[in-house]
Amino acid sequence: MTLLPSAEDSQSDAFWWACDRAGFRCNIARTPESAVECFLDKHHEIIVIDGRHPLYFEAEAVCRWDLAVLQGYSDQEEPSVLPLLCAGFSRRFVENSSVSACYNELVQIEHGEVRCQFKLRACNSVFTALDHCQEAVEITSEDHVIQYVNPAFEQMMGYHKGELIGKELTELPKSDKNRADLLDTINTCIKKGKEWQGIYYARKKSGDSIQQHVKITPVIGQGGKIRHYVAIKRPHADNNNQVGLCPFATNEALQNRRYSSVARIHSMTIEAPITKVINIINAAQESSPVTVAEALDRVLEILRTTELYSPQLASKEDDPHTNDLVGGLMNDGLRRLSENEYVFCKNMSQSQLSIPITLNDVPPSIAEMLNDEECWDFNILELEAATHKRPLTYLGLKVFASFGICEFLNCTEATLRSWLQLIEASYHSSNSYHNSTHAADVLHATAYFLRTERVKSSLDQLDEVAALIAATVHDVDHPGRTNSFLCNAGSELAILYNDTAVLESHHAALAFQLTGRDGKSNIFKNIERNQFRTLRQAVIDMVLATEMTRHFEHVNKFVNSINKPMAALEESSTNANIRNSPENRLLIKRMLIKCADVSNPCRPLELCIEWAGRISEEYFAQTDEEKRQGLPVVMPVFDRNTCSIPKSQLSFIDYFISDMFDAWDAFANLPGLMEHLSENYNYWKGLDEVKCKSLRPPPPS
Repeated sequence: MTLLPSAEDSQSDAFWWACDRAGFRCNIARTPESAVECFLDKHHEIIVIDGRHPLYFEAEAVCRWDLAVLQGYSDQEEPSVLPLLCAGFSRRFVENSSVSACYNELVQIEHGEVRCQFKLRACNSVFTALDHCQEAVEITSEDHVIQYVNPAFEQMMGYHKGELIGKELTELPKSDKNRADLLDTINTCIKKGKEWQGIYYARKKSGDSIQQHVKITPVIGQGGKIRHYVAIKRPHADNNNQVGLCPFATNEALQNRRYSSVARIHSMTIEAPITKVINIINAAQESSPVTVAEALDRVLEILRTTELYSPQLASKEDDPHTNDLVGGLMNDGLRRLSENEYVFCKNMSQSQLSIPITLNDVPPSIAEMLNDEECWDFNILELEAATHKRPLTYLGLKVFASFGICEFLNCTEATLRSWLQLIEASYHSSNSYHNSTHAADVLHATAYFLRTERVKSSLDQLDEVAALIAATVHDVDHPGRTNSFLCNAGSELAILYNDTAVLESHHAALAFQLTGRDGKSNIFKNIERNQFRTLRQAVIDMVLATEMTRHFEHVNKFVNSINKPMAALEESSTNANIRNSPENRLLIKRMLIKCADVSNPCRPLELCIEWAGRISEEYFAQTDEEKRQGLPVVMPVFDRNTCSIPKSQLSFIDYFISDMFDAWDAFANLPGLMEHLSENYNYWKGLDEVKCKSLRPPPPS
């Protein structure tokens, strides 16, 4: 407080000691100028002006200098206080030099005017926050008269606040989609002073109904009586083409796309039985008592950590392309021949590994090309041509250096260079698709994902190192044939790995065998034993995650354990805890490498077309060999004479890509990828509509 005494006497001393007793900090000023200077510096909440000698202090003049809370005291005469109140004073104190009287006066001011001022200032801040809040807020009185709506409410419902404030909710048009029992439940709940939240239909000014997620909280006043109701509303995810407000959006188009992805993860096309159970429980929670809702939370926690995510694979449509593609990629069981005999293929043994050659310094033309490797549209096929089909080594050196891999592993660049050459030499350059260029493409996508803000904040450096190594080795020594082919052929690898995740198990095992074979290329030789075991386990887990039979399990776990809880909590400290738990970091890494492995449909159109041609050629070659050897044809639709490549791409995107990348985009925020995916899908759809079966439309006649 500030004290402006006209003299040093018992009255000013009494206020001084009263301030000390009350724990107030007090400054004394003896001129109006010094008082104003002191206030502007300290911004006191209480100012006491000595009005006993008006010739010495012109109290009204000082008051008009914009001091915030004023306290005047006068002599024992009783002049009218009206001029003082008009001038800006809030209280009048009759001269009394008792410290107790001064103390009581100050305490009354502090608990009265000062605390009210605090609340008023806080209210200004609260309403400023509400005006900028991205959820619709509606405040009504206890008899449901609207007292406040924020701009988000106006935008969502189409009303101006002037059309709403002062009206009862019963005066507004009702949606006929709300059930009578729902309205009774809401009223019964909130009248008891309990919070209600759930799904509710409201009618916009335009007459359209909008489905909202609503939370209504009663505000209890003195005596336990309800004084207001505060309703917080946001569009429910099931609204068709509903646009929400996203704190990360930078423009309207990005807002639309982001909420489209978040909405789609709540209604995924491919649902396992366990996913349906979780959705039913989520819906039941919205109108359940607190104790029941808490018990259901525990149920969900248990369900999300079990192995119950394998979907019921009914075909989306009666489409042989979809049936063949899904069957070929998802089936790790053994296709049996007549009389249940296995056919063994003698020529499927591991290929001879090339000896790494010495890698000279990166040529300037390649170095310049690698400057763009952090961009999603980086053209890996141009690097393939420039490096004579050795893109993995060159790109690996650049990417690993940018992530500090050598420093983390405590190995030299020469060791890393030798290891990259060794791994690249172990890929089959004769494969049209599963060669070292594909590995380099997956490495590029992995690095791109690791640099996104959400992924970077969710993983630690060991996770990053594991992801980059896993991407590099994830298809090493791939024979250009699927797991089903190897099982049907009774290959040595299928026998070794018991027909289970045959190729993925081989890729992971061979990567560590090659690495540990020679100290010159052993990038793990200098790291501590426990750290190596943790890193090795992470690499193996990510490589095995690329196996397609568990595709829907991984995607559903990611959606239910990360996407949906984060969408419900929005961006909060709890949100970060969800992402950074060990279990969920594992799900993020699996999802990351899965998306990187099949990111071709999200690449620029020309790259997408080229990759589609390469994978089709590999499947054509497998079908040719199956026919030559009398093996079951795993994917009959991939007959080079009859196959429609556009149809196969549409089936692949519909069945595997769309839901997965919607979920990944909702987490990592990848607008460019989703735009490419939409463009590429429309390209293939256009070709299919004109009955074109090739990669490109026929030339005009």
